[in-house]
Amino acid sequence: MDLRRESVVVETDRYRVTGRMTLPSEGYGSRLSDHVNRRDLEFFTLQDAELTPLDGGEPWTTPLLMLASRHVRLIVPGADD
Repeated sequence: MDLRRESVVVETDRYRVTGRMTLPSEGYGSRLSDHVNRRDLEFFTLQDAELTPLDGGEPWTTPLLMLASRHVRLIVPGADD
């Protein structure tokens, strides 16, 4: 299966997270909306994530982030490089 990385911006109650999700290149599940609406998905995995606290704290980065889907308030496609 061919895969691609989709840039995303995710917001929780505490953070704005930018990073990349791995999705299929084509077919079922290739759209971001298909992936985030999966009922069996409890965590989203983001690579190269930058977390910015919404309360104005210092941002920090991590190569891999497992984010519980129940904490997600907003998710949108990000700007591709």
